This record gives sequence, structure tokens and C-alpha cells, in this order.
Amino acid sequence: MLSKVLVANRGEIAVRVIRACRELGVESVAIYSDLDTDALHVRLADEAWRLGGQSATESYLDVAKVLEIVDKCGADGVHPGYGFLSENADFARAVTEKGVAFIGPPPEAIEIMGDKLSAREAAEKVGVSGVPGTSDLITDPEEVKKFASEHGWPVAVKAAYGGGGRGMKVVESEDEVESAVESARRESMASFGRDELYLERYLTAPRHVEVQVLADSQGNVVYLGDRDCSAQRRHQKLVEEAPAPEIPEDIRKAMGEAGVAVAKGCNYTNAGTVEFLFQDGQFFYLEMNTRLQVEHPVTEMVTGIDLVEQQLRVASGEPLGFSQDDIITSGHAIEFRINAEDPAGGKFLPAPGYINTLKVPDGFGVRFDGGYEAGDEVSQFYDNLIGKLVVWGSNRDIAIGRGLRALGELEISGMATTASAASIIIGHPDFQNVTHSTRWVEEELEFPEKEAMLTVEEKGVLLERRQTTVEVDGRRFEVNLLVPDSKTKPPRRSSSGLSSSGSGSNQVVAPMQGTIVNVLVEEGSEIEAGDPICVLEAMKMENNVLAEKSGVVKEVLVSEGDSVGAGDVLAVIE
Repeated sequence: MLSKVLVANRGEIAVRVIRACRELGVESVAIYSDLDTDALHVRLADEAWRLGGQSATESYLDVAKVLEIVDKCGADGVHPGYGFLSENADFARAVTEKGVAFIGPPPEAIEIMGDKLSAREAAEKVGVSGVPGTSDLITDPEEVKKFASEHGWPVAVKAAYGGGGRGMKVVESEDEVESAVESARRESMASFGRDELYLERYLTAPRHVEVQVLADSQGNVVYLGDRDCSAQRRHQKLVEEAPAPEIPEDIRKAMGEAGVAVAKGCNYTNAGTVEFLFQDGQFFYLEMNTRLQVEHPVTEMVTGIDLVEQQLRVASGEPLGFSQDDIITSGHAIEFRINAEDPAGGKFLPAPGYINTLKVPDGFGVRFDGGYEAGDEVSQFYDNLIGKLVVWGSNRDIAIGRGLRALGELEISGMATTASAASIIIGHPDFQNVTHSTRWVEEELEFPEKEAMLTVEEKGVLLERRQTTVEVDGRRFEVNLLVPDSKTKPPRRSSSGLSSSGSGSNQVVAPMQGTIVNVLVEEGSEIEAGDPICVLEAMKMENNVLAEKSGVVKEVLVSEGDSVGAGDVLAVIE
């Protein structure tokens, strides 16, 4: 077994890995940006080393800094979590070349599956077919129009490297092509450092079904059931469940075997996920995520297998302790991603800020995997996942009922979250009857418009963590104390939901902190209510800021690349 593991991540997944290490008697090492000086994963780890910087690029994505700390701390293993460097083949190779175990697949497998085109080819070689798409990268928006003329609209423009829905845009018509391609390139570059794109036919009403695979270095590969992740917004999952409901058993087995075939075809080791689209009784290979998935807890709940523990054992050279015949699923599990987003009106706008209250539910069949505590800040610079609420029941109906109860007991104040949206989703007849699809949340569900949530200072007393910290050669030693803060308050958050300061306002304001990546109007432009004024990037997602009234643009007060705060005026309409 490995003796010391550096966790090259932050938030919920870093906490999850650190806890698994502790259970196995493995020392854990955290790394942190300046914004994460007192983050939960830092407080829990046996050691913590400073990266410096604020943005992901300056910290968690800085390969040189991370590798330097690997050397200094003496880790014999690196767990990348998900996101950041988890699917960076060069990082994995650099770790292994140091004689340190990369707790994930070989770099060669990451390279094959990280390039969506080579991944498609690898799947086809083992008899697993995907949705019709291009075999080459696109270089000209005109290629999108040509592809649509052959396969029809809509078309999915997708980042060739990376996953998680980042850098993916659905193009409904010719008029949207150029803006979609530009946006996909920007989002891909911001998330993965690369902007290559390819095209796929976009299925109109598919379900997103994925297969969890696990492979050791001795050639043993198994699948641990499947998951349904169809409840999504902006191609980002909101609710996941295992097993995928209403899948014929022959299809379920065929998907599992296809997942194993894809893994074997690229000499895969450790945990991975093979994703499929399921529609009209057919399944199509989508991609393979060469890492631990956010939604792995639902698989753990129905199989009783700790996937992070298995990752650590496989990386230590141990063979799997079970075969395919040993894997039995029991009951049904549902996971709710609790993100700092305001779902009002179905907009799901990022809502960074301070967590004033965090009370998680308890009881039989309830689990919460979190990355924050009361008093912590959810920063605009990183993914906005606060935690994952997971429930289990002996059948799907019981799991849904338990989920509604648990969501009702979950209490988070200081910011808007997706918890209310999760209740709407699983309480809807379409979800309960399994008639939903990946487009259902955005196209069919209605989320109430509501007043902005009270700010932290209106909700109650903010908790302040006071600490004494000493850093020696980048290594951190500290003492923490959580006390009421009666002097300072976090900045007020503007109302979420609409981009302007009020209904019919002549001022278009930023609904959140972020960076202006594109200005879509100029002074003198005639616009209609609901037209996009600019594109605001926050938490690695692009959001259109809309006008609330028709008129003529009198002033444009921002330019591409400007950083703005919540409530800042972006344009004036008369």
C-alpha cells in the first residue's frame, strides 16, 4: 500500500480522497491556492503545501508547482481527483517518471480517450459504435453547416479534449454557428488549455447512461453497474442515479460489456467511466472519462464497493479482490449535486459567496460528501460544487421519497443553491415515470422566479475562522478557531435571475462576478427585451447577460477581458 498521497485537487473530491487515505492508514498531503488557505481539504489533510495564486491557472493547473511539491513532500502517490489535471496525460507522465504512482490510468490511455476523435476510433476498433460525427477537427464554421446538411439540425459542437460538458454548444440553425463555435473555443481553452473542436449529430431526446469500470494492472477489468445522469442543465449533471431505470436487461448487460471492451482496448487501469446515449432502444458510445466521476457515490451505495479505496489499492499494485460475478447491486441510489447556483427561472446563475449556515440531513440511507463548512467561501474562481447529497432506498420509489425528505432537511444559507431545483426534478412525474431526457430540465421544467435570497449579513452572524499559520519552505502548520465575526461582513450579492437591476430597467448589470469574454452590442444598436448584451464567464461557464427592455444602446461600459463584480453596470439602454 502507498504510504503518502498528494491530492492534486480541492473541494469535495479532495476531502473524499483524504478521508479514504486516513481509513487506509495512508498519509495525505493537500495543496492550496491563496484563496484556499483555510479550505476544508487543507484543514483535514496530514500536511498542506502552498501553491500560491488565485485562479486555477495560477495554482491547481500549474504543473511545475504541483510537481515541485510532490518532490518536497516525499509523496509516493498522486491522486488527481476530477477536473484540473485529472485528465492531463503530460501531468500523469511526469508523475510516473518520478517513480511516483499516478492514481489513475496510464498516460497513454488518457491520451487516447482525451482526444474525442481517437477515442471514437478506439471504441470502433472493439466494436462499440458512437453517434455519427466528424473524424477530423473542424477548422472553419462552414464545416458545421455542411455537417448539418448531411445529418440535420441540431449539431453538437464539442471540445476535442476534456469533458464534463465544458466547451460543448448545441447549434440549432445556421444563424447560431459562428457564435457557438467561438463560445465553445473560449470555454474549452479556459477549462482545458486547448480549443480544438469536432462535431456530432445531436440526439433530440436521449438519456445519458454511463458504465463504471474498474481495472487492475494484472489485466482484470469489471463493470460495477450503470448510472443515469439525464437530469442536466448546460450539459452539466444535476441529479444522478444508479442503476439506470427502465433499461432492458439485455441492453444493460450489453452496455456493461461494451464499457469493459473499451477499457481493455486502451489498456486501461484504475477507475473510469464509459458514457453512452440511450434513445429508442439503442445505445451509442459517447466518450470515456479517464478519472473518478463526481457521481461515483451512487455506484458505491448500490454495490457496497468503495471506489476511492479501490483506486488506492490498484495504484499500489494490488489485484482486484472480486470478479464480475461477485458484483451484485442492491436497491437504488440518487445523488443531488448541491451547487452554488440560483435556479430561479431556470437560469442556474452562479452564486458565489460565503456559507453562513450548513446543516446536512441524516438518517438511514442518507450520505453527504461535502467540501465546505459554515464560514467558508465558495469562490467564483473554481467549480461551484458545495457538496453531494446521496440517498439509498430498497427501490427507486423509496429512494425518491427519501431524497425529497433529505432535500427538505438540507439547510444552506448565505447563497442560492440547486437544492430547490433537485426537489422539483425528482418530484416531477416525468422523472418518476422515466420519460425525461438530457434536454428535459432546460426545455420542459419550469422553475419559479423568486426574489434574491437574503445576503449573509441579513441571515445572521457570519462565522470567522481565525488561525495562526506558520509556513516553512511552503509547508503549512496551523491552529484554527471558529468564532462569530461581529466586525466584518462579506460583500453583498446582487439579485440573481435577471441581468438588470429591476424589471424594465435601463441599466444592464452583472448578475455575478466574472469576466467579460464577448461584447455583443455597440452604442446605437437597436435591441429587443431578452437580447444578449454580452457574454460573462464565471466559474468556467459562459452566461449570456440579457436586456430587460427594448430600446437603443446608449452606452457600453465594458470591453472584452474586463473583470466585473455583481451589480456592476455593463450597458445603458434608452
